[in-house]
Amino acid sequence: MSLSSNYNCTLKASYTGYVVQAIVNNFAPLLFLTFQGAFGISLGRITLLVTVNFGIQLLVDLLSARFVDRIGYRTCIVAAHIFAAAGLAGLAFIPDLVPGHFAGLVVCVCLYAIGGGIIEVLISPIVEACPTGKKDAAMSLLHSFYCWGAVAVVLGSTLFFTVAGVGNWRILALLWALVPAVNALVFARVPILSLVEDGDGMGIRELAGNRVFWLFAFIFVCAGASEQAMSQWASAFAESGLKVSKTMGDLAGPCMFSVLMGLSRALYARYSEKIQLPVFMTISALLCVFSYLLAAYGPDPALALLGCSLCGLSVGILWPGAFSLASASCPRGGTAMFALLALAGDLGCSAGPTLVGLVSGAAEGGMKAGLAVAAWIPAVLVLGLLRVMRGGRKKEYNQ
Repeated sequence: MSLSSNYNCTLKASYTGYVVQAIVNNFAPLLFLTFQGAFGISLGRITLLVTVNFGIQLLVDLLSARFVDRIGYRTCIVAAHIFAAAGLAGLAFIPDLVPGHFAGLVVCVCLYAIGGGIIEVLISPIVEACPTGKKDAAMSLLHSFYCWGAVAVVLGSTLFFTVAGVGNWRILALLWALVPAVNALVFARVPILSLVEDGDGMGIRELAGNRVFWLFAFIFVCAGASEQAMSQWASAFAESGLKVSKTMGDLAGPCMFSVLMGLSRALYARYSEKIQLPVFMTISALLCVFSYLLAAYGPDPALALLGCSLCGLSVGILWPGAFSLASASCPRGGTAMFALLALAGDLGCSAGPTLVGLVSGAAEGGMKAGLAVAAWIPAVLVLGLLRVMRGGRKKEYNQ
């Protein structure tokens, strides 16, 4: 069977797309303290890089609700990978060309954030539109590749730093840029279907008047914040807050976070028919509260790192699970719904790490204080999930 008629190739390219998303969101955080030392950038400005990344992705999500269907899935997803490759490759030289370095970092973050935002909007509807069964399991498996990508980023970067030294991080940026560059060529050829027929999808105004949509938007904000508040700061927390080595901190912090997050998504994909998704998500959110508190108040570094890892296990199902519930609840939502929910998720992805950074900065670098405050995010998420379960019992979400 030729590549142009094989939807398995579309799925594989989509899986790789989430690996690209993982590179975009997780490579730079491994270098936060390196940027701080090499470029003389304060913790507050480092926090701004996280805010810019997810802020740009949030803006792209908003715009995507209007332009993606007009331009077409293929053109947009190929362009997204090109932007991601340009931003990652730019890290190797743009900051050194700009006085003060920081503005150059911001330019690179903006470039790959544009790509990451479009990827996040489009990959899920592309997979949802593929002629496959068990949509919720397929969605969970898809999102697990974000986790495996994050693991690959941490392990690959750690191996590179061990062999070549952290000082050669610019070379590594170029190597990671090859992933989106190659996947852009693949997406240029694989078959891609639209999620809904032209004119059949719900528009922004219709979604804005749908209270079920707003409930899921709230859930996405909390899910994104719960995930990224830990993910973005785990490396720096382990290294500076727990005083462990960078290698050990990266492996026991963000690496184990991603492994367990991917494991929870893969397990749900395997046993989805036996699990009530809203109940599983609620239990996961409660475990997330516990994991943040353990990271913040664990009496020794081992327990604190365990909290970081358990956080990955707990947040794994939240994002893909919310997509599956929303898709089932609003089958006419189409690209606009996926884009706006991704926007809500990115708002949380930006707000969560920013909250941790600001609280930690106010506590003079005390990241435990920031993580303790972040425990409120999954606690609030539980309320939204309880509302979903109550509405499900009343068959409120049948369209």
